[in-house]
Amino acid sequence: MEERDHKKLGPELELFYIDPVVGKGLPMFLPKGAVIKRELEQFVIEEETKRGYLHVHTPDLARLELYEKSGHYPHYQDSMYAPIDIDGDKFMLRPMTCPHHFQMYLSKPHSYRELPMRIAELAQLYRYEQSGELMGLQRLRTFCLADAHIICASEEQAADEVTGALDLIEYMANVFGLKLGVDYRYRLSLGDRANTEKYYKNDAAWEKSEGLLREVMQKRGCQFEEAKDEAAFYGPKIDIQMKNVNGKEDTAFTVQYDFCMPDRFDLTYVAEDGQKKRAFVVHRSSIGAIERIMAFLIEKYAGAFPTWLSPVQARILPIGEAHQAFAEGALLQLKEAGIRAEIDKSGESLGKKIREAKGQKIPYLLVIGDSEVANSTATLESRDSKIGELSLADIASKLKEEIITRG
Repeated sequence: MEERDHKKLGPELELFYIDPVVGKGLPMFLPKGAVIKRELEQFVIEEETKRGYLHVHTPDLARLELYEKSGHYPHYQDSMYAPIDIDGDKFMLRPMTCPHHFQMYLSKPHSYRELPMRIAELAQLYRYEQSGELMGLQRLRTFCLADAHIICASEEQAADEVTGALDLIEYMANVFGLKLGVDYRYRLSLGDRANTEKYYKNDAAWEKSEGLLREVMQKRGCQFEEAKDEAAFYGPKIDIQMKNVNGKEDTAFTVQYDFCMPDRFDLTYVAEDGQKKRAFVVHRSSIGAIERIMAFLIEKYAGAFPTWLSPVQARILPIGEAHQAFAEGALLQLKEAGIRAEIDKSGESLGKKIREAKGQKIPYLLVIGDSEVANSTATLESRDSKIGELSLADIASKLKEEIITRG
């Protein structure tokens, strides 16, 4: 499976590389890789906004006091970078966004009418991973997480939000062509009552929240495994598990129930009777870390991305010098239609140009020769087959439809 390994394909296709001078676990996205990353981020924002998520932006660091308040510092200290001393105050590069989002929620009072409130962010996070754990884009020391925290008015509302988050995850996975039971599976990650060092101590809350997530999964009617001692310190979670080409399994996305942070942050809302009541919290990620899903997708597609995700969506191949001017006009027409296109200006033979483009896994090729110039057309080929001679307007329309629908 080496030919599908994202660590090999990423640099070969000029998507990303790890620069030893910059540092281990700190990926450098080349222009083509940056295109894929932006497309994934746009997909997240578009789909989440449709479902009522409010996208915010919060700082990459915060005072140490924030992580002491949340309990992350004592529980996750080994995975956090050392505090940075600024003017006698200690700051941390953030390993997660939940404390930022909870503070934002606390910036003003909220009514039950505003809930559920779905606070989302494409957040750059920083975690200290051991050198031996680092692997391509799957295990990094900085990554962008498609993160969200949903503030709810009741346990029933929280259960509905968990279901909605799983619906979103399955929808997005389906767009990628990932199949439940084939490409990914569900794991219900539970706590361990005896391990009070690792987990927040509240046996009754653990029983209730684990039961709530178990019931959500049972109602969905899909298979899931239960795994003890895999929960977050603040509550149980539903993990979406995927394997890479080497057979190593990782958690790709997650939905978590949190009974701890509402108490720590005093998260409340004004109920219908005018009284303040304790809120409930769901943490979730729609496609996980952008870098990690990129790693899975590079391997799934073996670098042959669907058109909407491809860094170059079409390459124009003029057969000779006489066809160059028409090719330039065709390029302009495709670009105006919002298609990422380029021209092969090399003096190589058509056969070599086609082989090179297919080696780069470009979805569409437009061949231009005497006949095409005379007819104001191009001969369109996909990665798999020859489609035929079409007008430039028809080609632009076909590709644009495929891109917009993420077909």
